[in-house]
Amino acid sequence: RGMDIGTAKPTAVEQAGIPHHLLDIMDVTQTASVAELQSLARATIGACRQRGVVPLLAGGSALYVHAILDDFAFPGTDPVLRARLEAELAEVGPAVLHERLAALAPDAAAGILPGNGRRIVRALEVRELTGSVTSTLPSWEYALDDVVQVGLDVPREVLDERIEQRVDRMWADGLVAEVEGLVARGLREGRTASLALGYRQVLGFLDGELTEAEARQATVTGTRRFARKQLGWFRRDPRIDWVPAGPDAATTVAAVVRGIVQGS
Repeated sequence: RGMDIGTAKPTAVEQAGIPHHLLDIMDVTQTASVAELQSLARATIGACRQRGVVPLLAGGSALYVHAILDDFAFPGTDPVLRARLEAELAEVGPAVLHERLAALAPDAAAGILPGNGRRIVRALEVRELTGSVTSTLPSWEYALDDVVQVGLDVPREVLDERIEQRVDRMWADGLVAEVEGLVARGLREGRTASLALGYRQVLGFLDGELTEAEARQATVTGTRRFARKQLGWFRRDPRIDWVPAGPDAATTVAAVVRGIVQGS
């Protein structure tokens, strides 16, 4: 709630006439997790289908899309163990815990930045609970019926330009003021909200760690890096039908879906 500009959340006008789901369901102090979103999204998809409505899932993060659509189970959690690891994180910092993870599960540690304390703690928790940490994703096997995935193909140079334009628009629309308002609502205490692209960089600016120009450029660079990573994940999914983005994309997507439905 309140993270509107930096997430390009659809406006009330854009949402008019099209029910949107799972927006504004958490405060910035709450910790978001893919396991929780999986449960919420699947329940929402089921409710839509019961009403005879075809749900449209918009990506985003390939991990979240994969977790919602596919046979994707999550290891359990232990509140006592998690509390102990989080206390250690606060005491010694993420780098020390990352070294421990590297000794226990080097492959998993290689995929986690040494400064990402939340993911390091989760990996150590899973390692202690299950005896292993796997960095590989489950196979491409739908957990839901009648899924059609379509990807919009955007040339890299166009995507890079759009990302820079988007960040400029975020700043022009008042991202800094939005972050200042969210700080008063506990943004700094939010383990996931405070790390979001744009928000993390603006917090660095407000703390004097970056100039405003540096914060803006870091947001552009970070978003481009994120987009490339997500595109790499999506490209590995053989079930996605890719169509060129542009003014004719909607017609093309409709034709792809129609062809799949008629073929089945």
